[in-house]
Amino acid sequence: MGDQDEILSGVTAIGRRYGVPPEGVAEVAGGVANRGFVLGESLFVRVARPGFEDDLRKEAAVVPMARSLGVRTPAIVEYDDSRRLIDAPYVVMERVHGVEPTGVPLGLAEQLARLHRADRIELPGVPQDDRDDPWRTVDDLAERGYLDADTAKWLSGWFTRLAGRFDRNEPKVLIHGDVAAHNLLADADGHLRGLIDWGDAAWAHRGMDFAKLPLDHVASILPTYIRTFQSAAERGPREDEVAAAALWFHLDWGLGKLAAKPWPGQRHWTAPPGSRILGLLRFFAADPPAPWSTLT
Repeated sequence: MGDQDEILSGVTAIGRRYGVPPEGVAEVAGGVANRGFVLGESLFVRVARPGFEDDLRKEAAVVPMARSLGVRTPAIVEYDDSRRLIDAPYVVMERVHGVEPTGVPLGLAEQLARLHRADRIELPGVPQDDRDDPWRTVDDLAERGYLDADTAKWLSGWFTRLAGRFDRNEPKVLIHGDVAAHNLLADADGHLRGLIDWGDAAWAHRGMDFAKLPLDHVASILPTYIRTFQSAAERGPREDEVAAAALWFHLDWGLGKLAAKPWPGQRHWTAPPGSRILGLLRFFAADPPAPWSTLT
């Protein structure tokens, strides 16, 4: 019996423990870090792929924290890394019914604000992300011939201007790390039902959590994100600061991927090497409102 069949057999055995017959077990296509299986109508199993075991262990620590803050994410029913039933760590989770949204789901801004208000505590496997030198990325691309000298100078100047628009040393917040359509579940009316897959969670600058949404989506939810802090009578960040930080990461990560090899067949919009940079061009060509119009 092959490894794939052994995993399916193990998941089927897990299903029996929860009263789900074999015909109620079905694998869901996709998933880079995990294989996913539905267990009837109420449960879902995620099995770590080789090399991603630590991500699933991190998720088991972060999800209870996120739920305690009121973040809509499926509850973890069981986490097991004993490898008795399956030769890989797995989690049994609440199954949340929803679809991948085509736009920005209603409620996402409020959910991110809840998450970013988390008190700093030790969470197993959750790192601090301090990536913060885009000027080196620009210099490297110029040296390798991906950028001409004048463009490299202009981009370095853009990063310098953005660096003056937000506090790069503000206290780190808990971020999801992969806020993208494939990790969001929405109902038929477009309301967010669940934020899933916490394998990239980290303590990082809040702007990083807006880096995997298209910039027009970021611009649409940012005012509500800011108002959520104000409605809770908390001193939150200013909209222009978060916009500058989000743009910083979009530009940095977009440049960092210019020299990558194509990755065809992927559904997330950031997969093609040029998508982020062209997304920036598209966003600013559409004449965005303030504060975005002041950030170039």
